[in-house]
Amino acid sequence: MSSKKILLTGASGNLGQAILNSGYFSELLTPNIDLFDLRDADSINKFFNSNNFGTIIHCAALARMSVCQIEPISTIETNIIGTANLVKEVMKKEISTGKKIRFIHISTDAVYSGTDGNYSEKDQTIPYNNYGWSKLGAECIVNLLSNFCIVRTSFFNTKNILFNESAKDMFSSKMPIENLVKAISKLIEHDFIGTINIGSKKKSEYERYKEYKPTLKKCKFNDILKSTNIPMWRDASMNCNRWNKLCKAKN
Repeated sequence: MSSKKILLTGASGNLGQAILNSGYFSELLTPNIDLFDLRDADSINKFFNSNNFGTIIHCAALARMSVCQIEPISTIETNIIGTANLVKEVMKKEISTGKKIRFIHISTDAVYSGTDGNYSEKDQTIPYNNYGWSKLGAECIVNLLSNFCIVRTSFFNTKNILFNESAKDMFSSKMPIENLVKAISKLIEHDFIGTINIGSKKKSEYERYKEYKPTLKKCKFNDILKSTNIPMWRDASMNCNRWNKLCKAKN
């Protein structure tokens, strides 16, 4: 089996499907939950013992903020303990084979407080809801590896914008999902180790989505807050200078 193979977790999710359909990755292993359940350490162990791969793209997570808010135990089991189970098996495989595994961990801009914006990787991480805390917990575990890249990001599908209103006073660095997939393909081949913000230029949610859904209507942050009834961000924009510099250096 080739060490060029890539294990993709969360292949059935939005980002996982975009990775599968992108054409950037030729040798992907995409086990379903019956063969590979992050919450079941034994299933991960069996898969690792039966397969060889040189890279892991870890997309699997309980990602709906509303669900994470009302189901904290499930959130812990998947996002934190599940990532810990995966990291432990990576460590054991590296010891048994003597080879390092490249670990690309998809995190979130929700690890920041979401109040002031322009967050750099060196800024404090004080999440505003359960989802952010669970992803920050996962980041702590991934930092125990030696060949890892934590990607703090937020993305959206330009072809599938389901809502009809968006806030003119909420800001982010969200990026089209296809752009994130391309960035991940670059990181696999790069030797960067650490945490990196990857996103687009700061825009209001309304301005960003209006480009792809002309019928979109304006609303305000407080309207979103009332409709979701969970803690939200007002300005989650990120400083992506580290990523921009890395891209320039690569070229």
